[in-house]
Amino acid sequence: MTRPAPETKIVDQWRIACDGSGPGLGHPRVWLAIPHDKGFVECGYCDARFIHEDFKDKV
Repeated sequence: MTRPAPETKIVDQWRIACDGSGPGLGHPRVWLAIPHDKGFVECGYCDARFIHEDFKDKV
């Protein structure tokens, strides 16, 4: 059984940055590339899921 991502964001770029989106509770900024075949990527620190807008109804 898989648990849902704690936060899901629809984005319009294929390369995005994640820093935990919270002052004091964040993490180091990491750059993530969304694979064109999957349409989403998850942050290794906070498990936030970033979905490209082209895939928002498919994922």
